[in-house]
Amino acid sequence: MDNKEKALTAVSLLEKEYPDAVCSLVYSEPLQLLIATRLAAQCTDKRVNMVTPELFRKFPDVDAFADADVHDIEECIKSCGLYKTKAKDISAMCIMLRDDFGGKVPDTIEELTKLSGVGRKTANLVVGDIFGKPAVVVDTHCIRITSRLGFHNTKDAAKIEKLLRGLLPPEKSNDFCHRLVLHGRAVCNARKPECDVCCLKDICKFFADNNK
Repeated sequence: MDNKEKALTAVSLLEKEYPDAVCSLVYSEPLQLLIATRLAAQCTDKRVNMVTPELFRKFPDVDAFADADVHDIEECIKSCGLYKTKAKDISAMCIMLRDDFGGKVPDTIEELTKLSGVGRKTANLVVGDIFGKPAVVVDTHCIRITSRLGFHNTKDAAKIEKLLRGLLPPEKSNDFCHRLVLHGRAVCNARKPECDVCCLKDICKFFADNNK
């Protein structure tokens, strides 16, 4: 089985295991997903979802964030960690959205990555979940699981994104990445993967290497 066939098999197996492929972050419009994703860096989605209701109540739109004192944003997001940097990024991001993008979240990775604090992972999530475009969100779960499956031996997110774009059907790639997050949390965790109950074990290099 070559990597293309393995990728298609992994897509199918994960679809059966996790039929509902949804983002764990709670949001109701594009700006909220963009900000929630920035907050999720080195922080759990669960914690972010506890913080964002009050944050978005206090700052309901781009203008409110752009006009806000950064210290007021900091106060709302302290429990997310790295809150000073994140607050500064959110403020700068929203000022740029207001001044350069007419208050609208752009729909391309190239434009999104111009925003403060927005890398390719966040940009891919937004274009995939909000705008329905082919996307590959390379987070820690994606890096770990695709490495264990045997697709690569790197932690370079850009290289992994390029690799997976070549292997995955474009219309399946975004949901595949969401399912990797679910699988990484439930089964293929970092410290002690539960290989015996893993739906991917028959195509997994890590499982094969450890069960010779």
